[in-house]
Amino acid sequence: MEYNILIIDDDRDLHFVIADMLEGYGYKVTSAFDAEEAFDLLSKSAFHLILLDINLPDSDGFALCKELRKVSTVPVIFASARTAENDRISGYEIGGDDYLPKPYSMKELLVRVQALLRRTYGFSEEEKTLAFGNIVVNITSRSVTKNGVPVNLSLREFDLLAFLCEHKNQAMPKEKILTSVWGAFMTSEASTLTVHIRWLREKLEDDPADPKFIKTVYKVGYMLEVPEDA
Repeated sequence: MEYNILIIDDDRDLHFVIADMLEGYGYKVTSAFDAEEAFDLLSKSAFHLILLDINLPDSDGFALCKELRKVSTVPVIFASARTAENDRISGYEIGGDDYLPKPYSMKELLVRVQALLRRTYGFSEEEKTLAFGNIVVNITSRSVTKNGVPVNLSLREFDLLAFLCEHKNQAMPKEKILTSVWGAFMTSEASTLTVHIRWLREKLEDDPADPKFIKTVYKVGYMLEVPEDA
């Protein structure tokens, strides 16, 4: 699985160094240099981890994290030259998961990123796959087959399917799916989700009008129903 990390910091040189290091370890890195750009990115994409500076040109990291925590539990590492005890405490109280004082070494940053991703998502060297009926979803390689034949999914369709796979047999609210798949500050309507669910059913279900796996949960949202032994 490729983890997508968002760096929010106005130090462009630092962005380059961090991105180069993290990408070398297989992570995807996206950069925002102020709060406005960060909100825009968070409205369009979902991220697995955020590295957040406190001092931003148009806001501060504490305010951004407060807004983020209203809609998302994505892990946040504060990285700041502000090292006073009250700043560190504030960072944790508003929902930060870790606090890394500047200057820091790239090795320490990498270790903290890896540890937080491991605690949040859990991962191993083994491939993550889920098979149900005649469908096999390989989350690690982002591939899907039906009756052994590859199924062509868009990036968003796969992200949606992967989310349902990771929460199989759980009724997931529409709002939770939208914020997790489309982004924390998404502006997408519920109809967008409905359309993508229909597309998935058309590509995966034998009878899209009477789906066996991708179920609608009345007044809640959707669920991938998979036999417990799958």
